[in-house]
Amino acid sequence: MPIILGKKIGMTQIWKEDRITPVTLIEAGPCFITQVKTKEKDGYDAVQIGFEKKTKNIKKPLQDKPYRYLREFKNITLESKVGDEINISSFALGDIVKVTGKAKGKGFQGGVKRWGFHGRKKSHGAKHEERTIGSVGASFPSHVIKGKKMPGRMGGGQCTVKTARIVELDNEKNIIAIKGAIPGRKGILLEIKK
Repeated sequence: MPIILGKKIGMTQIWKEDRITPVTLIEAGPCFITQVKTKEKDGYDAVQIGFEKKTKNIKKPLQDKPYRYLREFKNITLESKVGDEINISSFALGDIVKVTGKAKGKGFQGGVKRWGFHGRKKSHGAKHEERTIGSVGASFPSHVIKGKKMPGRMGGGQCTVKTARIVELDNEKNIIAIKGAIPGRKGILLEIKK
């Protein structure tokens, strides 16, 4: 199962089959295997992958792994050893991939934006009530029930697109073009799995 790490460049559009197709460009790899864990030695199977080499200001304990990003993938056994390179040659046009990244944070939001509440009526003396959430508790427990949808922090969590299709590949520049939108801002780290 091919896995690669990449950085989101941004969105654009390309012509495909006489149509404009929206795509997200990702600079994927080259990644390097930094550690292979086995059930006999470590208790579980895993592969650790490093992405984006650092060239300066590397602290002494990290000099053997001079990568900006390190990610470990459990229950995966690759037919490779430490130091092997992973690039986009393991992916092909038309492949369906799973892309995981961190969604954009939207800060503290009210119930209307966060949960889709419709607010209250504007008429009959209800002043400044268009975006309020209304009643938050019943009279019996006399407290707000756990899990109640209320205003709060929105976005910023891990998000996965499970059926993303690869539309273009540029092996020289290590760029993958995936159809549609991918979560996160520009420059965010993404995991791409086949």
